[in-house]
Amino acid sequence: MEAFLLSTAVIFIAELGDKSQLMAMTFAARYKARDVLIGITVATAIVHLASVGIGYFIGDAFANYRHWIAVAAGVAFLGFALWTLRGDELTDEEADKARHATGAAILAVGTAFFLAELGDKTMLATITLATREGWLGTWIGSTLGMVAADALAIVVGAVLGRKLPEKVITYGAAALFALFGLVLIAEGAGLF
Repeated sequence: MEAFLLSTAVIFIAELGDKSQLMAMTFAARYKARDVLIGITVATAIVHLASVGIGYFIGDAFANYRHWIAVAAGVAFLGFALWTLRGDELTDEEADKARHATGAAILAVGTAFFLAELGDKTMLATITLATREGWLGTWIGSTLGMVAADALAIVVGAVLGRKLPEKVITYGAAALFALFGLVLIAEGAGLF
């Protein structure tokens, strides 16, 4: 349960202000919200299953070095904080693909999200979490966190348009990543 709750919160925060949210808003302008959410959910479940598999095997292979894994995970989260501050924008080409996608909505959304998430910070955060937490809880929680954040983007985007307080979201998400990172480093150093 701890892995589920932690990964849900971390990935939800990681997804705030991410290009995936912009893609979700763009697809929602073209397709039914239900189809967009199904496509996002399927793509996210597949990417995050691979992520937790990678993280689980890294954590298992280095089980005797848990404190070093905690420190490395903490440093990774500090990196995610900086990445969040740097920003993540949808390119004109990605926005154009989302607007002009052809074929079944679920397939178009799912494929676009699958490709966009490969190597993204949410995938890397899921790998990092899975090195220390249970794989099943991390997988379900990370998938739920991402889908919830993207669903929020669809709803908020529909209600408020593009007038989201991006600076507040960006700084808040970066601060939470930094906090998680510092806690993990302190834990790895034996302070907790």
